[in-house]
Amino acid sequence: ADIGGGSALAAAPGRAQVFTTVVDTFLEKLVAAGSYQRFVSCYRCFYKLQPQLTRSIYDQFISQLQASIKEEIQEVKNEGNLEGLFSSLDKIVEEAKDREEPAWRPSGIPEQDVRSTMVPYFLKHRSHLRRILREKEEENRKMAESVLMGRDRIAELQQLIHAHQQAWQ
Repeated sequence: ADIGGGSALAAAPGRAQVFTTVVDTFLEKLVAAGSYQRFVSCYRCFYKLQPQLTRSIYDQFISQLQASIKEEIQEVKNEGNLEGLFSSLDKIVEEAKDREEPAWRPSGIPEQDVRSTMVPYFLKHRSHLRRILREKEEENRKMAESVLMGRDRIAELQQLIHAHQQAWQ
């Protein structure tokens, strides 16, 4: 016990430690459920012939099962970045303890909650889309002018070709 007035929270295990403890407890219970006696009862004939070999096979099986499960769980922890997520969640909880104002909570009226959250997002998105629309309209206007100038040039060239053709004939 800390007599100097240290917080009890410092002694509390983090979420990552709790998760590891839960996994270890699960493995212990799994091994207990697959006891040597149950293994022997499934392979009774083999046990009667080779009891030491049966025990060796059981020990090897349990050892490989535990290693395989631990490896899978470690892979899930790594892929999901659980250690980092647990520590950041611990930090968030720790930081929230010092706040005086309450955290945002839903009002109980779903429409109002959604509106208060989504309206600012939609307004920002709408202004972004309007800006893009203006840019595209300006691009289209410039392209239309270019197309009209191209048509005019084509018409001029056709007239010139026609005039040269007339002159040639």
